[in-house]
Amino acid sequence: MDEGGSRIVRRVSVRKRNRPSLGSICAAPAAAELKPGNVEDEEMVAGSRRRKTVGVQPVEYDSEEDMFGDYDSFTENSFLAQVDDLEQKYMQLPEHRKHDTDLAIEDLCSESIKDSKLNITTVDNFTALKTDERTKNQCGQEDVAIEPGTDLLYDVPSSQVLYFENLRNSSDDWGNQFTKEKDCNSSSHQTVNEELSHSCIEQPQQNDRSSSEVRTSSDMTRRKSLKDHLKSTMTGNAKAQTPVFSKTKQLKETLLSEEISVAKKTLESSSDDRGPFYSLPSKVRDLYVQFKGIEKLYEWQHTCLTLNSVQERKNLIYSLPTSGGKTLVAEILMLQELLCRRKDVLMILPYVAIVQEKLHMIGEGSRGAVLEMTLAKILYTNKTTQIIGMSATLNNVEDLQEFLQAEYYTNQFRPVELKEYLKINDEIHEVDSKAENGITFSRLLNHKYSDTLKKMDPDRLVALVTEVIPNYSCLVFCPTKKNCENVAEMICKFLSKEYLKHREKEKCEVIKNLKNIGGGNLCPVLKRTIPFGVAYHHSGLTSDERKLLEEAYSAGVLCLFTCTSTLAAGVNLPARRVILRAPYVAKEFLKRNQYKQMIGRAGRAGIDTVGESILILQEKDKQQVLELINSPLENCYSHLVQEFTKGIQTLFLSLIGLKIATNLSDIYHFMSGTFLGVQQKILLKEKSLWEITVESLSYLTEKGLLQKDTICKSEKEVEYNFHITKLGRASFKGMIDLAYCGILYRDLKKGLEGLVLESLLHLIYLITPYDMVFLCDPDWMIYFRQFSQLSPAEQKAAALVGVSESFIGKKASGQAIKKKVDKDIVNRLYLSFILNTLLKETNIWSVSEKYNMPRGYIQNLLTGAASFSSCVLHFCEELEEFWVYRALLVELTKKLTYCVKAELIPLMEVTGVLEGRAKQLYNAGYKSLMHLANANPEVLIKTVDHLSRRQAKQIVSSAKMLLLEKAEALQEEVEELLRLPSDFPDTVASSIEKA
Repeated sequence: MDEGGSRIVRRVSVRKRNRPSLGSICAAPAAAELKPGNVEDEEMVAGSRRRKTVGVQPVEYDSEEDMFGDYDSFTENSFLAQVDDLEQKYMQLPEHRKHDTDLAIEDLCSESIKDSKLNITTVDNFTALKTDERTKNQCGQEDVAIEPGTDLLYDVPSSQVLYFENLRNSSDDWGNQFTKEKDCNSSSHQTVNEELSHSCIEQPQQNDRSSSEVRTSSDMTRRKSLKDHLKSTMTGNAKAQTPVFSKTKQLKETLLSEEISVAKKTLESSSDDRGPFYSLPSKVRDLYVQFKGIEKLYEWQHTCLTLNSVQERKNLIYSLPTSGGKTLVAEILMLQELLCRRKDVLMILPYVAIVQEKLHMIGEGSRGAVLEMTLAKILYTNKTTQIIGMSATLNNVEDLQEFLQAEYYTNQFRPVELKEYLKINDEIHEVDSKAENGITFSRLLNHKYSDTLKKMDPDRLVALVTEVIPNYSCLVFCPTKKNCENVAEMICKFLSKEYLKHREKEKCEVIKNLKNIGGGNLCPVLKRTIPFGVAYHHSGLTSDERKLLEEAYSAGVLCLFTCTSTLAAGVNLPARRVILRAPYVAKEFLKRNQYKQMIGRAGRAGIDTVGESILILQEKDKQQVLELINSPLENCYSHLVQEFTKGIQTLFLSLIGLKIATNLSDIYHFMSGTFLGVQQKILLKEKSLWEITVESLSYLTEKGLLQKDTICKSEKEVEYNFHITKLGRASFKGMIDLAYCGILYRDLKKGLEGLVLESLLHLIYLITPYDMVFLCDPDWMIYFRQFSQLSPAEQKAAALVGVSESFIGKKASGQAIKKKVDKDIVNRLYLSFILNTLLKETNIWSVSEKYNMPRGYIQNLLTGAASFSSCVLHFCEELEEFWVYRALLVELTKKLTYCVKAELIPLMEVTGVLEGRAKQLYNAGYKSLMHLANANPEVLIKTVDHLSRRQAKQIVSSAKMLLLEKAEALQEEVEELLRLPSDFPDTVASSIEKA
């Protein structure tokens, strides 16, 4: 080190992470009952064992740090566990090894564990114990002197210089120690203990030597190429063993492993003994107590989980009213698959299960068609996959049972009683199935209304909501998005100022957070309503805004949501009272299933003793509403035929493309097992299933997506086989809606004739989603204004797609237009303008204002364009003629996916890093994936605002994983280049000689 150079002194403090004691391991109670452990006592005991270190304050246990406590993974060889453990190893300094070794031994000795013996005889475990001395978290501070230099290492964030200077010595010591330990392969348990004691005695000497080596070798280390350094580090990480931190933890891991083993054997046997917690480790039970407060399962949940069909892994459908606790059963079944049977789990959102969905959605348009196709393919190809279906609303369950080959369990249990009411004028009527017309008078709405209030609030919404808020929560379902905002503002105008004082500071924090995620922008409606604890909720909000408002509502900071019907179907936000503003969704009258979903949100388990729903109606709708509340649920029907291009045609293309079924008889046999096949007598009146199958295959053949081969088996028997064409494979691989694959091919072909690359507009037009065009209603004045601001290159692109400025000008001025112009092309170009502006400004708010469109719609357009761009990329990869688009679309897809400045894109690839966080990290000096992968989570917490320890660890682990994946991809490429070709002449000649 140059003595004349300036010295930079950096102080790094690494604090020891709290670990709960062995007292947290308790005997498993009855299967249906959960008992929380005394977490505070455990922390006090664990804290009393720690030695006090001068200058370091004790750290409280961070419950957000790690959901699984000491367990980084349920499996010891988990990749995430390795990444996390290696991260801890390389973050530590060597100065305190003796101190931590003493702590580990003291922790072990202080435990009063009887009849428990730990035998360690294998090389792996022996190495793991020795490794513990290095990987223990440290307490204390260390001054490190670093000189600035011109090499690549100096570009690394200052907080990481210490890491690089110590890494070489740590790696060398690690390697030497590992070599020594290999010689001890046949050592007994006694030898292990002697080695541990000897290591403790020699620690001071090692520390002194390591400390001097840091200073003498830093210059050489810093000159080393960062690229080579990271390559060797990541290779070492990939090959390194997973360390076990202490004997205490090892005993916990042993207990967990034993429980999983017992549970696995229990599942495989016919015994009724369900193990610690429904064949799951007791740790799972403890986590449910700790994080969800679930101490005891409902009786129906216990019954369902112990059904013979569940134990025998048969397919199952179970149905209960909303809020009955269905998801918990699905979670437990999923965990049984993952932990005990070591099998994969397929998640079908928005709910999680083995293969599980709200089954009534099978009867809802294209979503239902896709779900039906997925389930049908699973049933046809894999007889061992278990399918679990759950729903709150099922009527013709027999059809679903036949389709899924499943058993059925149902229960009418609701944890909170639900009372249904109708409001007609000022009268409140209770829904009563025993009454003559289905309702009985309950009470008059008693609220003093001024003349002004009567005009502003004819439905008496203010009276209904003030009966429950702010102490209880309330949902008001409105027919339209605009109505949601208007109702929220109207209610706030007539609320007293007392509502402003309820959790005032927390509401201010919500507004502050909304401003932060909006880049300083805040919706004026929310700015006025949130101080009263009121907000609207619909698709016009961005996903970040919705998430933040939902969290505030769940925490009780917000007490009233005005929302659209989508909230009832997708988000679990219960309330004391649910009010339906009108019996309509948009302009369509409410369906029984929709009504049940909405009112099902009333009543919060564990909080409310009763839930109420109130449907507001006018006299003209009274008869129709009475029929609604007394009618049975709508039947669920297949949509494979109605959704023709997204249904049966797409299904056939995928069946042949995946070679699941390639001849006519096999395809027909497959169709007979679908939900459509089960319901063919009801749904297919004019044509038979065979005729529809033949017609659909003929249509795909005519469109050039399939090719038919005729095979004559005999004079009388002819078999028709099908194989997929290049265009068909491109559509299949790109997941292109078959209604648009022909148009897409023509657009891409036309684009090759004169693709304008001076701007992004032409390329953006080609990946603008076709299915969003029909939703577009351009503002012609805005269209004309934006058109007039186009660059010459952008105007050229617009002309090439067939839209002129004069046409837009005439539309804006209301003039008659004689020339025919394709409306879809005009609308699609308008959406392309929005996307082009968005990529230039990277701010949804400013684009939303410029085009006078909801920011939620802008975000959905951006997400849809990014997804479709990826689909078009895969489409082009299968067609050689479109080779030019491949490289262009890779970069464009990235731009659309992240919609940030180019320098932030590498950081945005990391899980948990959004635009705001990426800017923070970039400004703190973390400008690449390599920087994040080698970051110290503790330093990240200190240098980045509002970053929890759990988030910091997730960011670092995710970055390491991404970096390792890239390194492995490069390694595979290297191995492929160095591998001797199978058709190498010498190899062929030698094989001939041997023959």
